[in-house]
Amino acid sequence: RLFEEKLEAIHLEKQRLGALTVSPGEPGVQDYLIAAGSPELKQGVRAAELLKRPEITYDLISRHYPAGRDLPDEVTEQVELQIKYEGYLKKQEEQVRRFEKLEKKKLPQDLEYGSIRGLTREAAQRLEEFRPVSIGQASRISGVTPSDITVLLVYLEQRYRREEQ
Repeated sequence: RLFEEKLEAIHLEKQRLGALTVSPGEPGVQDYLIAAGSPELKQGVRAAELLKRPEITYDLISRHYPAGRDLPDEVTEQVELQIKYEGYLKKQEEQVRRFEKLEKKKLPQDLEYGSIRGLTREAAQRLEEFRPVSIGQASRISGVTPSDITVLLVYLEQRYRREEQ
């Protein structure tokens, strides 16, 4: 229950900061940005966007725009981290989805890697040696580059199309 309450508090505060507009004309806004070493605002910006600036902290924003209720330090810390690193986290999640997709893409065990045009010689040798079960496994073999994986994916697609015809 406590964990769910913490998650809810984080969610609500992130929503509040995402909806709160900080206007350049508000008293003290430009002063606290300058004091923090941050560029002045030219137009209104959401507090969450402002928090993404490296020199801006949650404490700095909450001093001027308090949450309206006391939030525990672990909540405010998570709010700040999640907002600041949101782009990185989304990128990482996308990489995980791509990785899972590659793990599901199976490699035929009868594949002759040496005959696949475009594969580097080293990659072909390493793939023959290890005989990976999936593209995901192949991508983790030392000596197999991302371009080798692309060549394999194209080759497999062409092979599947030929087999369908």
